[in-house]
Amino acid sequence: MRTNRIRTTVLAATALAAALSLTACGGEDKAMGTKPAGAAETATPAATNTDNTGGTAQPDAPKAGTPDTQTVPAEGKHAGGNGNGKKPETAPNEKAAPSIPACTPTNSTVKVSSVSRPINHLLLTVTNTGSTDCAAYYAPFLRFDDAQAVYPVLDDSKPQAVVTLAPGEKAYAGIALLGEPGQNEPVKSDNLGVIMVDKNNESAGESTLKLPAETYTDSLGFVTYWQSDVETALMF
Repeated sequence: MRTNRIRTTVLAATALAAALSLTACGGEDKAMGTKPAGAAETATPAATNTDNTGGTAQPDAPKAGTPDTQTVPAEGKHAGGNGNGKKPETAPNEKAAPSIPACTPTNSTVKVSSVSRPINHLLLTVTNTGSTDCAAYYAPFLRFDDAQAVYPVLDDSKPQAVVTLAPGEKAYAGIALLGEPGQNEPVKSDNLGVIMVDKNNESAGESTLKLPAETYTDSLGFVTYWQSDVETALMF
């Protein structure tokens, strides 16, 4: 029993000494400003301007949905239409020649003529007979004989700018008379009403022309926008 008591006392004394040693070391570390061995350091990363690929950060990209600014030509050729016989609701180039009056029956003349190619086509020609420039806006509105509906306008023929005519100059529009054979019953017509329009696509006066003999049309025909040359007017 005496031997066990001595061993217990010795063990207790040894544990106390170890504890005091650890306490002393901890206090010394605090006093010296050091950290105990094994303590992990936490590093705060510095802010950088690089992306996740390691490259230099790039400027912000433009916001989606922001359209680029487009410049409208000051003059040239253009018109408007939608291929269904109705005038367009908007005038995409109405600022192209804001100070130029429209070509109308008072400052220009219109004629219709036959062409050998392409077949089943006619050619409209407007000539500026005035002393100042005029603009052939959009496409002419056509009426064959007493038709109530306006002849369809081919939207695919829309050029880039309004056709502006100096005195004596001409503009052209092609008229396709028939669609595919057998799709509609052709109707013979004798007269053609040609309505010129202003920059707002509103009527600016009508001329009535005599059609070439044996002119037949159907509901699948169309008229092009005014063009600056014959070849373009008849290419559709």
